[in-house]
Amino acid sequence: MRSVAVIGASLAGLSAARALRAQGFTGELTIVGAEHRRPYDRPPLSKQFLAGDIGADDLALEADDEDLQADWLLGVAATDLDPDSRSVGLSDGSRVYADGFVLATGSRARRWPGTENLSGVHVLRTIEDAVRLRGELRPGARLVVIGAGFIGGEVASTARRLGLEVSIVEAAPTPLAGPLGPELGAVVANLHADNGTVLHCGVGVVGVTGGDRVTGVELADGRYLPADVVVVGIGGVPNIEWLQASGLELGNGVLCDLGGATDIPHVVAVGDCAAWLDPVTGTHHRVEHWTGASERPAIAVSTLLAGGHYQGTPVKPPYFWSDQYGSRIQFAGIAQSGDEPTVEAGDPGRSSFLAVYRRAGHPVAVLGVDQVRLFTRWRRQLSAVPAPS
Repeated sequence: MRSVAVIGASLAGLSAARALRAQGFTGELTIVGAEHRRPYDRPPLSKQFLAGDIGADDLALEADDEDLQADWLLGVAATDLDPDSRSVGLSDGSRVYADGFVLATGSRARRWPGTENLSGVHVLRTIEDAVRLRGELRPGARLVVIGAGFIGGEVASTARRLGLEVSIVEAAPTPLAGPLGPELGAVVANLHADNGTVLHCGVGVVGVTGGDRVTGVELADGRYLPADVVVVGIGGVPNIEWLQASGLELGNGVLCDLGGATDIPHVVAVGDCAAWLDPVTGTHHRVEHWTGASERPAIAVSTLLAGGHYQGTPVKPPYFWSDQYGSRIQFAGIAQSGDEPTVEAGDPGRSSFLAVYRRAGHPVAVLGVDQVRLFTRWRRQLSAVPAPS
């Protein structure tokens, strides 16, 4: 393989480019990015950057002296993939030809329908999104966050610190009920309540009101929440539309095997746009977290350089962390309905504890709140334990 093109220039794409060089690839390397910026770190956008504690330069992922000997094509989006000619079309009309491709086009924030031109309604995915939102987080303003996931919870935490009145609307019975389950999701709910954020769980949103600017949020139970600012945090949409005619198998992302291989031998996929086969659940699963975008590209690159054949490197269980109201929430693994969480240390009532989820007696996931050392030990054990069939 004499040339590789990485399509996507965020963390996953950068990690793939680094892995290519680290694994001995000395050929032509092209990195394509839809944003005009070099790769930057996204997690601080909802925390330190949003609060104004750090600037854009602090988000840079590359060292000043890092040189991947790559041709960077920034500010151009991929428009199509032609497997036969081994080329990718770009939004400026040009094409990139390569022997192999790493797809790392990420995802975009899901917007609330009909609010695209309504001032005061925000999503948070890019630096520009964060800058626009930061300009509206003024003390005393009323903020309504739709969705109590990671982004929603972190924005709420930051806004409370800045002196805003904050409400969160969550359709599930508790925050993070999907990954954590309702019992331990309730602990996260307590974090919000203890810090003055008003939670409205188990109720949906039927509309966002306003003329030129947002005025409030209508709930499914008839209540109305006045709002000066609204943040929509209801998940991401994988950027895969440009691949519709490529012949790749698509679902909720580009479907991949255990090593990131697609059904085209010279194409692998990583990051938020990729749905890798999970050996525990037997289903394809998108891992939309920092560690997945930093760790999995090395596995996918080894697969690519081996002609599309997975080399057997174990994939670590999904891991995420979230900093909210001064507490660190950490979770590793995949918990399913019916898995039994048991508290191994601390006290959920005091918002510092560690819980292990077990399936048929086997640990499959671990949750820690302000238990960093113990969580790290359990995470290592989790990686070493064979998953139950």
